[in-house]
Amino acid sequence: MNKMVALHSHERVKNYYESWVRNPRLFGSLFSGSLVTSSSPRFNLYGNDFGWGKPLAVRSGSANKIRGKISVFGGAEEGSIDIEMCLPFEILEAMGNHPDFMDAVSS
Repeated sequence: MNKMVALHSHERVKNYYESWVRNPRLFGSLFSGSLVTSSSPRFNLYGNDFGWGKPLAVRSGSANKIRGKISVFGGAEEGSIDIEMCLPFEILEAMGNHPDFMDAVSS
């Protein structure tokens, strides 16, 4: 993630938006292959309690399910993160069967 952020210098972002103004594209194509960030790490998602108890998990809403989208939320435990990925079954299955990936994400 740091590498992707570092690639977006002020000049590169400025050129991208100037180009978009000259040749606008629809929402889906605007963000294709891009890194988009939103929200804030300061918002304590697991601190919410609407009378049903504290959340067990945090997920984005159904309107935010776009193929290839990855959302990262602050986790329930201090210093942890939750990752939500919108990927086809075949890719998720391949990830689950890849020993190096599973070693990296398993405790």
